Amino acid sequence: MTTDAPTLADFEATAPVEDHSARNKLVIGLLLVSAFVVILNETIMGVALPHLMADLDITASAAQWLTTAFMLTMAVVIPITGFLLQRLNTRPVFILAMSLFSAGTLISALAPGFGVLVIGRIVQASGTAIMMPLLMTTVMNLVPPESRGKTMGNISIVISVAPAIGPTISGLILSVLEWRWMFILVLPIALAALALGASRIKNVTTPTDAPIDILSVILSAIGFGGLVYGLSGLGEAAIHAPLVSPFIPLAVGVAAIVIFVLRQLQLQKQDRALLDLRTLAIPAFTISAAMMSILMMAMFGAFILLPIYLQNVLGLTTLQTGLLLLPGGLIMGLCAPTVGSLFDKYGPVPLVIPGAILTSAALWGLTFIQVDTPFWALLIAHLGLSVGLALMFTPLFTVSLGSLPPNLYSHGSAVIGTTQQVAGAAGTALFVAILTLQSAGLAAGGADVLTATTGGIKAAFLCGAIISLLAVVAAFFIRKPAGGAPGMGHGH
Repeated sequence: MTTDAPTLADFEATAPVEDHSARNKLVIGLLLVSAFVVILNETIMGVALPHLMADLDITASAAQWLTTAFMLTMAVVIPITGFLLQRLNTRPVFILAMSLFSAGTLISALAPGFGVLVIGRIVQASGTAIMMPLLMTTVMNLVPPESRGKTMGNISIVISVAPAIGPTISGLILSVLEWRWMFILVLPIALAALALGASRIKNVTTPTDAPIDILSVILSAIGFGGLVYGLSGLGEAAIHAPLVSPFIPLAVGVAAIVIFVLRQLQLQKQDRALLDLRTLAIPAFTISAAMMSILMMAMFGAFILLPIYLQNVLGLTTLQTGLLLLPGGLIMGLCAPTVGSLFDKYGPVPLVIPGAILTSAALWGLTFIQVDTPFWALLIAHLGLSVGLALMFTPLFTVSLGSLPPNLYSHGSAVIGTTQQVAGAAGTALFVAILTLQSAGLAAGGADVLTATTGGIKAAFLCGAIISLLAVVAAFFIRKPAGGAPGMGHGH
């Protein structure tokens, strides 16, 4: 059941022309390691923001852009990757993704000030955005349906554990070194992954001559960008009067997305769509993708709220906060391969329904926090949330992409990637906005800082708990896609 990438010796010993399984294992192994490195960076900044605010002399709402700009870039670049993956071969796309990521890491490490640091994060994010759909599409093309669960289990380790341990790693680094080391330490790993991949990754897809529609690219950038930017602005508007009302970018974003969708529906008749929305005509895909969006909202929301509560209310240090959140991240990682194997055996239903109920229960539990809630109670809630998410991520990824015909794999993973980034950014923005509005209201009514902050965090968790009920309902509609019926055994 191990999933280690084979060594060079294994690779050369087991590579006759007709058997591609060793080559495929190596390609997937390299993509998994590289994806882990790039995804880790999405949440590594969270714990570091107080340090950066002091070092760079910036406000909290400005510092938040180091994470928001990253998500915005992902939401804008991911739709284009569906096109890239059709036009180019596996190896050049990988080299492009890791080169961008490494360049962004270098810019961030050397950044003289806040502006350059944001640019570095944007370059990093554009590499990260290409990496995820590349990994998913490659797996769907190489792994037979009956053993996809196990491979998707390894992918969900990358997608769920890397963001979960990001705060712990940055907490550890910041307890002994300054913030630049978060980038300096990642750079050699990124460069090693780039060098190894460039020399070892073989082309495993057949490029087609897909045309790109420039208007679609512009519309998707304005649409998804405006949506995420507007949602991020809602939280800031609660603290101080914004330069532009957040509802303006929200309205522009929604309008651009509507035009974008209409344009795709026109273009897909000639197979020229940037994001082929025929994926959404398949109910299994749409329900799974919608559930994953809800989970990303809950997950990113909790990643933002828990550290604020642990540090600002309970008075824990960044390192203590990171360590408290670590067991949840590790549990997600340990559960993922088992969940994948169970999925291959029994299908999604016995995993997704308990997972949705557990996730919802953990979020409802967090609505009861007080100023003096013991930290072990939060640890239990975070562990419950992590197990619930682990039970759902792998089956949902596998069901969503497994229900598509192969010609839509690259579009399917781009649709999932885009909706997840937008949902993650939206969840973060929504929860922070509720937290800010509620605490401001309580403080105005005479509550002290701790009571006001706790009240704000409770209100935000309540919102998350209510949203999680949608996932519980949706869980009952998830079905195993045809093609990977349970009981087919592993076809390695």
